[in-house]
Amino acid sequence: MNSSLLEQALQLGLLKEEYDKICQILDREPNFTELSIFSVMWSEHCSYKNSIVWLKTLPKEGSKMLAEAGEENAGLVDIGDGLACCFKIESHNHPSAIEPYQGAATGVGGINRDIFSMGARPIAQLNSLRFGNIDTDRTKWLVKGVVKGIGDYGNAFGIPTVGGEVYFDDCYEQNILVNAMSVGLVEVGKNISAGAGSPGNPVYIFGSATGKDGIHGAAFASKDMSEDSINDLPSVQVGDPFWEKLILEASMEIIETGAVVGMQDMGAAGITCSTSEMSAKTGVGMDIQLDKVPMRQADMKGWELLLSESQERMLVIVEKGREAEMEKIFQKWELTYAQIGMVTDTGRVRYYMHGELEADIPAESLVLGGGAPVYKRTWKEPAYLQEINKFSIENVNDISLQEAQHVANKLMGLPNIASKRWIYEQYDSMVGTVNQSTNRPSDAAVVKIKGTQKSLALTVDCNSRYIFADPNIGTQIAVSEAARNIRCTGGVPTAITNCLNFGNPYNEEVYFQFKSAIEGMGVACRKFDTPVTGGNVSFYNQSTNGQAVYPTPTIGMVGIIEDEDHVLSLNFKNEGDMIVLIGNTKNDIGSSQYAAKLLGIEYSNCPDFDLEVEYQLHQFLGDLAGAGLVNSVHDISEGGLFVACAESAMAGGKGFDICSDNSVRLDAWLFGESQSRVVLSLSADKWLSIQELATKYSLPALHIGTVTSNEVIINGQNWGSLDSFKHTYQNSIAEKLA
Repeated sequence: MNSSLLEQALQLGLLKEEYDKICQILDREPNFTELSIFSVMWSEHCSYKNSIVWLKTLPKEGSKMLAEAGEENAGLVDIGDGLACCFKIESHNHPSAIEPYQGAATGVGGINRDIFSMGARPIAQLNSLRFGNIDTDRTKWLVKGVVKGIGDYGNAFGIPTVGGEVYFDDCYEQNILVNAMSVGLVEVGKNISAGAGSPGNPVYIFGSATGKDGIHGAAFASKDMSEDSINDLPSVQVGDPFWEKLILEASMEIIETGAVVGMQDMGAAGITCSTSEMSAKTGVGMDIQLDKVPMRQADMKGWELLLSESQERMLVIVEKGREAEMEKIFQKWELTYAQIGMVTDTGRVRYYMHGELEADIPAESLVLGGGAPVYKRTWKEPAYLQEINKFSIENVNDISLQEAQHVANKLMGLPNIASKRWIYEQYDSMVGTVNQSTNRPSDAAVVKIKGTQKSLALTVDCNSRYIFADPNIGTQIAVSEAARNIRCTGGVPTAITNCLNFGNPYNEEVYFQFKSAIEGMGVACRKFDTPVTGGNVSFYNQSTNGQAVYPTPTIGMVGIIEDEDHVLSLNFKNEGDMIVLIGNTKNDIGSSQYAAKLLGIEYSNCPDFDLEVEYQLHQFLGDLAGAGLVNSVHDISEGGLFVACAESAMAGGKGFDICSDNSVRLDAWLFGESQSRVVLSLSADKWLSIQELATKYSLPALHIGTVTSNEVIINGQNWGSLDSFKHTYQNSIAEKLA
């Protein structure tokens, strides 16, 4: 064995047993270029080697599924009227922690390319962001950079950002999370595969030229963050949304010719990944002439070209004989392009530089589900769960009504509750004219589908504090809240994509969190018939000092609203309307923002949760859509009942007068985050119908108050006008980031 090659393999992040396996696959020792190829393709970011055994347990089949998870670049579901919705979420965490502007911007660019590489035109974007303490200079710098990166790229590219979520918790101080989701539409049957077709087909690269930015980016994303991570800055790519727009339009045009056999964007691992995955998908090979790749820098080496993650690049396989047709379109859009190779019948990817063979590898050996290594790591229950199990609400004093008013004011200004207006106002939610966001206040974003009565309901959800407290139940809640938000908007949940953000998988406690979260996700997705279309695993969100982020399996969900009349909104509309609480309020403050942020309780239980009760609530909400029984619907989440009522009131320019249930503690009733609850407002003549509907699904329906003109009244005590709460809610984040 060549000890220097083994040492290089270890430096590239490969294990000794993986090096041995490479030698077996090749029947010889690899050269440096081949080692580099294996190091990125077998990195966690590309191979999912520590997660695939659990991902395979997730439900992938459903009545509306057109492409199962892993089959294509993104998920694809049938939404009727001859249309399919293509969607996916991915992370760009490590790059964003080092260079927030470009890291976030290229995350947006990459996820959009996943959508249009399948022939779908992107119509909407969402994001899920996690940062550390909002009062630190580092967090302020990161927030400003990430938000500007997302806004600048999305706005210039011309795709509206219609929704998202932002959380601030100390565990994300060094490892921020930037998860980007894109949603597109394509006619059923007109989507493009990521296969290579038959031998003899030409292989083209088009878009931007290739540079040295992003080299070993996949490997960078597959290790812990440290003080030295700034030295990995070359692993952060640089994006250009204007190039991306040209590539989008060119892609749509070449697809219309019918000459495209397969197409894939160049994301992680660049040319290496796209050529090997497309080859393996159809059991063929490729011969690639690397010196023909358009370069931004002179004298790039073969391995640099293979591993570069320069942005805005696509690989397309064209029907033999139709090259001129393709090139004419590339020229029209003034794109850089070149024919760099040919599909072969060898089953191998062979890379040449100036006629010299640089690497020769079986394509199947490089890809997920092929020859890439698969591990089932050991796990153990985290020690901190013992602390969580010690928590009892009986050891926490309840609060008086006067104390509750003070708590309510503070809650409205907490970063995880306060308005994210400073952030979302930097995003254009109406750019583009093909399909438009309604921008009405609702629990999920609503995007109309032009030419139909349909709309899409879109959301991203994950309360990672719940998952920290109980990875299985907490993830069930994440899926449930996403589905509940879709239902509260009048939609029917269809399918999910996920972005699984965890610490180091070699840490047994982290792996327990991951395994348990996947199990919980599977249970909930089966219950709601929302199969998993695909997504992203992001491990190593952990500093070298051992500080891991909360387990954060972000759920991106798409729902269908069949008719515009079915759309529900959350804003109170009429003074005098009844306010009704649907669902059980428990004596529970566990993992609430009130307990964690105001009482300083780090270890408390996940909110009590019953999946069957949640399911019945969703059926109830389904019956509300189009029934004309309610004027507003809003789910209860962070901040509890008080915040839910305040949000509905602020969105409608009204106030509210509510009275508590004496069977429940005041702090739990106002600020606890008991699950499976929603707040309705309705006219008095609809009350009997709501009671009957709730009884049908064995749900409690409690008349708790009335919509007022502007006052906030709790248990008969006037807490003043809504304006003071609204001022705190709308301005606290902007003031902190100023």
